[in-house]
Amino acid sequence: MSAVFVYDGDCAFCSSSARWIQRWVRPRTPLVAWQHTDLDALGLTQEQCEEAVQWSGSDGVRAAGPAAFARLLVDAGRWWRPLGHVLALRPVRWLADPVYRLIARNRHRLPGGTPQCSLPQSLRNPQ
Repeated sequence: MSAVFVYDGDCAFCSSSARWIQRWVRPRTPLVAWQHTDLDALGLTQEQCEEAVQWSGSDGVRAAGPAAFARLLVDAGRWWRPLGHVLALRPVRWLADPVYRLIARNRHRLPGGTPQCSLPQSLRNPQ
């Protein structure tokens, strides 16, 4: 199976972002809504997909959130590849992780977001 980038298809903000990525980044990897794919075959759970975007690599590598975006950018090639490598650097990820979580928790408030974009309460305030 080839690599797959998985996002929340029930979230308007996430779906709009996926369309933007397909139009402007033009990744080789397919972007699929987790609601429309076989998560077991990808080695992913619904909980993981509700919490963050996911990368399921053909080599068995899994990544979530900013690390998934880094892998997608590296795989996209062209000038996106160096940006993906920078995003994968530990100091950059230390900054990207809290920013990603802030966006994920508030995606229903962002442009294109709807109430359906809200994360389940258990994922908004993890213990």
